[in-house]
Amino acid sequence: MKSKTQTQVFFVLTLALMDTAMVELAFFLAYWMRRLIPWPNQAQGMGGFSDYAGVVLAQAVSVMGVFVLSRLYRLTRGPSRVDEFYSIIAFTTVGTLMGVALVSLLFKNSPLELDYSRGMIFYGWGLTILFVTAGRVVHGQIRARLRRQGWGRDRALVVGTGEVGRMIFQKVQSNPGLGYEGAGFVAADGEDGTSSAVPILGHASELARIIDEHQIDEVIIALPEATHQEILMLISECERGKVVIRVFPDVFQIMASQVSIGDLGGLPLLTVRDIALRGWRRTAKRLMDVAGAAVGLVLISPLMMLMAALIKLDSRGPAFYAQERMGLDARPFRMLKFRSMRQDAEAYGPGWTVEDDPRVTRLGRIIRRLNVDELPQLVNVLVGEMSLVGPRPERPVYVNQFRRSIPRYMDRHWEKAGMTGWAQVNGLRGDTSIVERTKYDLWYIENWSLLLDVKIVIRTIFNLVTMPNAY
Repeated sequence: MKSKTQTQVFFVLTLALMDTAMVELAFFLAYWMRRLIPWPNQAQGMGGFSDYAGVVLAQAVSVMGVFVLSRLYRLTRGPSRVDEFYSIIAFTTVGTLMGVALVSLLFKNSPLELDYSRGMIFYGWGLTILFVTAGRVVHGQIRARLRRQGWGRDRALVVGTGEVGRMIFQKVQSNPGLGYEGAGFVAADGEDGTSSAVPILGHASELARIIDEHQIDEVIIALPEATHQEILMLISECERGKVVIRVFPDVFQIMASQVSIGDLGGLPLLTVRDIALRGWRRTAKRLMDVAGAAVGLVLISPLMMLMAALIKLDSRGPAFYAQERMGLDARPFRMLKFRSMRQDAEAYGPGWTVEDDPRVTRLGRIIRRLNVDELPQLVNVLVGEMSLVGPRPERPVYVNQFRRSIPRYMDRHWEKAGMTGWAQVNGLRGDTSIVERTKYDLWYIENWSLLLDVKIVIRTIFNLVTMPNAY
C-alpha cells in the first residue's frame, strides 16, 4: 500500500495523463470529422494528420496549461460532478482560444503554417469537453475504488457528538470511497456523548493527546453553534498535532455572501442582503419551471397513468391526494401527490411519517422509496404554485409550530416552495432536523442562481433511488 503522499502524487499524475490523452484524442477525431463532414463547407487542401501534429500539440499544451493554472488538479473528496463539468467547459473554452492564438503566433509565415479550419476548432472544443469529462468520471471511480481498498486513507476525528457530528461521521463511514477512516468522536465542553454508539475518545481539552495517540490525519470540527473563541481554541489544539483541520460552518453566519456598495446621499452603505428575485431573475426561473414541468409531464404521463391505476387497485380511495401546504409569502395552496397511505391515515390528526409507518400502503411504501409520489407536483409547478427548486413546503399546522421555535423559519417563504431543494439533495429530508433544513433552505434563498437550480435538479435525478429517509 502506498503512503498518503505517494498516493496523492499518483492520483494527480494519472489524472493529468488521462486529461492529456483525452485532449489529444479529441483533436485527432476533430481532424477526421472535419475531413468527413462537409460543414460549414467541404474541406479543401487538408493534408495528412501528421501535418497537424504541431497544431494539436499547441492545443494540448494550452488546454492543459489552463487546467493547471485553474487548479483542476487539486483533488477534493467527493467533488460535485456538476461543478466540475462547469469548470471543464469554461477552462476548455479558454484553453482552446489560447491554443488558436498560440498557433497563429508560432506558425505564422513559417513552413508549419496551416489553414486551421473553424470546423476543426469547433469539433475539437466540443470533443475535448466530452472526453475530458468522461475520463475524469472514470478516473474518479478508480480513485474511489482504490481508496475503499485502503489507498491513501486518512484517519478522521470528529469534534462534537451532536446531531451535526453524527451526520458527518455517518457520511464518513458510509462513503469509504472518500478515503476516510472514522477514528471516533471528541466531545466538546458540555457534551457527554454517552448515547453515541461510536467511540468517544475523550474531551476537547485532550485533543492534542488524542491526535497523537490515535494517529489522526484530519480533524472535522462539527460545532456549528460554537462561538468564535471556542473554535479558535480547538484549532489551536489541533495545530499542535499538525493535522488537516476542517470546520463545519454555522450556515446562518455565511448566508450574506453577496455584498454590494451603494450610497445614501453621498454616504457609503453596504448592502449585505438583497435576496428577492426581481426582473430577469424571476422571469428566468419561471421560464425554467414552465419548460421543465411541461417536458416532464409529457415524458412521464404514461408512468403517471400506470401509477394511478395501480394505486386504485392496491387500496380503497382516490389515486391522487391534495394536501394543504404553505408556499410563497406563506400563502396556502393544495399540493398534489399520489396517495401512498390509507384513506383514513389522518383520522386522528396529522402526524409525521416515520420508518415502517403502518399507515403507508404496500404500494405506497414502494413509490415513496422511489420518490414517485411527488411527480404530480409538476402540475403545481406548471400553474405557478410551486417551483422545480425551492424550500420544501410544510403543512400550516407544522409551520405554526416551527415559526415559534426556529429563528428565521418564516424566511423560507420568501420564495416559492420547490419539488426539491438544497436541503433535500444534501440528505436532509424525511425525519431529519428541521433546524438544519431551515439553514440549508435560507442559504439557497440567499445564494440563488440558475446554475445552482440546474445543479440541484441534476443531483436530484441521480439521487432519486438512493436518497435517505424516503419512507
